[in-house]
Amino acid sequence: MMHGFRRDAPEILAELEALRAADAPTHGGRVLSYVYDSGLAELDELAADAARLVQPVNGLDPTTFTSVAAMEVGVVGFARRVLGGAEDDEIAGSVTSGGTESCLLAVKSARDLWRSVRAGTPRVPRVVAPVTVHAAFHKAAEYFGLELDLVPVDPATGAVSATAIEERLGDDVALVVVSAPSYPFAALDPVVDVAAITARRGIALHVDACIGGFALAFWPEELPAWNLSVPGVTSLSADLHKYGYAPKGVSVLLTRGRDRQRFQYFATTAWPGYPVVNPTLMGSKPAGPLAAAWAIIEALGDDGFTGLTAQAARATGALREVVAGIEGLTVVGEPTGPLFAVATDESVPAGRRVDPHHWADAARAAGWHLQLQPALTQADGTRLPHTTHLTVTPVTKTVVGELSQALVAAADAVRGEPAVDGAALVAALADSVPGGLDALAGASAGLDSESAAGLLRAFGLLGGVAPDDETTGSAGALPDTLAPVLALVEELPPQLTERLLIELLARVVEPVRDRG
Repeated sequence: MMHGFRRDAPEILAELEALRAADAPTHGGRVLSYVYDSGLAELDELAADAARLVQPVNGLDPTTFTSVAAMEVGVVGFARRVLGGAEDDEIAGSVTSGGTESCLLAVKSARDLWRSVRAGTPRVPRVVAPVTVHAAFHKAAEYFGLELDLVPVDPATGAVSATAIEERLGDDVALVVVSAPSYPFAALDPVVDVAAITARRGIALHVDACIGGFALAFWPEELPAWNLSVPGVTSLSADLHKYGYAPKGVSVLLTRGRDRQRFQYFATTAWPGYPVVNPTLMGSKPAGPLAAAWAIIEALGDDGFTGLTAQAARATGALREVVAGIEGLTVVGEPTGPLFAVATDESVPAGRRVDPHHWADAARAAGWHLQLQPALTQADGTRLPHTTHLTVTPVTKTVVGELSQALVAAADAVRGEPAVDGAALVAALADSVPGGLDALAGASAGLDSESAAGLLRAFGLLGGVAPDDETTGSAGALPDTLAPVLALVEELPPQLTERLLIELLARVVEPVRDRG
């Protein structure tokens, strides 16, 4: 028993291990989203040891904890070099807690710079981006009071045209964002063409390379220019907890021009405590992820990253060939990097088609976790197909054969099964909702918690709960198949869907009341 502690360490760790046993596996290549497995156990051990050494360190103040400054210099220097900024000493950078924070800071900086140039204007600045831009930019626009102007993409390829972006530009645009590549379809946006347009007009351009940046930096095939080597790119984000193989969360935001980068900071002396100067949204922050990223960079070097990226690239190519050989499925567009999306092949007869959501559910039943993505109707009326997303990592190469067999078998199991009819599903579920379809149509973000929970229960998405029994807990419980859930996401009004998802996730972490 530890001195003065209520429970001893082995007992606590055994309980934690039991909790972890219910998680999707983070190693071994069976989860093709969220986790980025190098396949090197020694790299994970190095990262854990490095993080442990700085566990008590507060990244808030690198003048007190000088190791933080030294490690950040190393990480930012590496990122600047491999992401196209080696020849520009004016490129400054910061380590952040993840891609979302990097994107938020890029938007915040652009907004503040835009305001400084146009002091006194009553207009709301805009961010122009393809509809495939990461949801982090939706969050940034909401948090920082900008309008997000989304440009439709080609439904067949997921790609946006530079001309379509140019048509949206005006002097109220604070920032244009493009992706390298986009998360939904792995489309590499036309960075060079867009940068030429924005540079002529003096508009900032951010490249979101959060998911693929550190893979594209070492990609074995020649790619169109996409990074800070492109004149006109004013900032770029890339996550080290993805293809930098560091534990979450650690990302970098690189900005061209020190003066521009300083708009990222928050500073105040307007209180009686210590002067607060933050380059990130967080004040106090752990140094562990930074230390882990720094240690991995030092261990791997360019050769190590090149080798791991080559493994991921070979696995990606092999899996794309497998999907291309499955009747009824097709890879969307011409994806770039170690990720791609799969849709129904509409060119084959209906009885031979494979719905990607049923396919993902069948693969999940066999122990492989693919990510379902909903369809989306764009502002111009065109509809992006619903798809299944695969993120490929170096470890995937070791299971390509087994995974390929599972993907083929899953397709064979569901071929010809039509996609879930979201409208019919909503109509059927409405019978169990007081007020029926009219009540659903009138529901909005103004739903109170209990009303939202009632809808979730009617939809079968809130398990283990009786409304009058608080001892059973209120954890969200997804069904065994996710295709119906995605069909609801596609069919219900977005505001209602978002409110219900908020309720679901909030109740997942609500403590159970103990009446014992």
